[in-house]
Amino acid sequence: MRVLFVTFPWRTHFHAVVPLAWSLNTAGHEVRVASTPELTDVITGSGLTAVPVGPVESVLTKLEGLTDSEHRKRAEDLAERGDLLVDFAENREEELTWERLRWLYRFFSETLRTMNDSMVEDLVEYSRWWQPDLVVWDWMSYAGPIAATAVGAANARMPIGLDVEGRMRRHYLRLRAQQPETEREDPVGEWLAGWAKKYGKPFSEEMVTGHFSVDQVLGSMRVEQKVPHVDNRYTAYNGPSVAAEWTRRDPEKRRVLATFGLSLEQTAKQQALSGEQLQAMLDSLADLDIELVLTLPEQLERELDRVPDNTKIVPFVPVHVILPSCAAVIHHGGIPVWLDAMAHGVPQVMVSRVVPDISERGPRLERAGAGLWYPVDAEGDGHLMEKMGGAAPEAVGAWIRESLVRVLDEPEFLAAAGRLREEALAQPTPNDAVPELERLVELHRSR
Repeated sequence: MRVLFVTFPWRTHFHAVVPLAWSLNTAGHEVRVASTPELTDVITGSGLTAVPVGPVESVLTKLEGLTDSEHRKRAEDLAERGDLLVDFAENREEELTWERLRWLYRFFSETLRTMNDSMVEDLVEYSRWWQPDLVVWDWMSYAGPIAATAVGAANARMPIGLDVEGRMRRHYLRLRAQQPETEREDPVGEWLAGWAKKYGKPFSEEMVTGHFSVDQVLGSMRVEQKVPHVDNRYTAYNGPSVAAEWTRRDPEKRRVLATFGLSLEQTAKQQALSGEQLQAMLDSLADLDIELVLTLPEQLERELDRVPDNTKIVPFVPVHVILPSCAAVIHHGGIPVWLDAMAHGVPQVMVSRVVPDISERGPRLERAGAGLWYPVDAEGDGHLMEKMGGAAPEAVGAWIRESLVRVLDEPEFLAAAGRLREEALAQPTPNDAVPELERLVELHRSR
């Protein structure tokens, strides 16, 4: 069969699909990966075949264009009232008001339009010519299900982390049904329906959810799903990587990895910690008998005032290469390192950014006993980005130190991380997932 992967141009989102794409390829299926030209070199660097669609303009430039929009202003106004408008993990009934969810979906639909609309026409044109049997799409890459609908292909949604977006969609539709008929707006559905109509097809909710999903999250960590899903064990891919000489020997002291994501290289707005907070973290850990490996772009390393003797700074290290030698990992809540740490049985200290699932994923990690995370606040509400961005550097450093000492010295954390590793190893590999994908494609494609 022919399988078309669709992703918006963000490296870590593409990295998540590479192992499955290669499994399909080695099983004898034809595989292509469509994204904007911005990602072409990243795709071809993985050995997969790229299909550039849409303009050259970078995704960050497009998203910056949202800054002055009515919906962005409304989002900021609501955030000032303590309303986490972009927190798709919210699940408390009293917080799920129609007013809140209505503005959430207006803002979300505008973001999706900005990231997808420019890809759609090229993608549909290519799909009409190539005739894929299956379109697998990253959870924000809705150009994928639009193209699949246009050509009658099966479509599979691939959440990167916990599928809180699917749960939030169900909350939205439930509240929408309770509104007067004249007020039952659905910005996401209406946007997708407009594209479907252009290509002579009706809208269906499967354009939002996929006919099925492909899920790499451990079963014990997942939120409830309402569509069929294919288990797909997380398999690390970091792009072209080198195992440096220093990683090829055992550390003399307990090694701790601190990494805050590839996005540090791209924009200051994507940084999990400020420069002052990073410095405070290093200072707070300076007297510990550990080897701290911190991944940090060179331009940010130059901004540090002090680097302790127990710290080694490198621009990049493949996480799956170094984690087996680590006693703990400190990170920003990024999905790859979160999954990689579980795959290797390494306890985690998570200093969280605002990502859609973080207020669900952080507590689940703690309940599993495999790590600690920096919560929003003691009551579980408030604005995490404001808390971390405005928190005194010394307070951030003190929390990281206290948490790291606990996960290093209390054996329960290592034992719990080991249980998650066993669960990860029991999941089907990407190779094992291929026959189930073949079965579901036969069931759902309409061509």
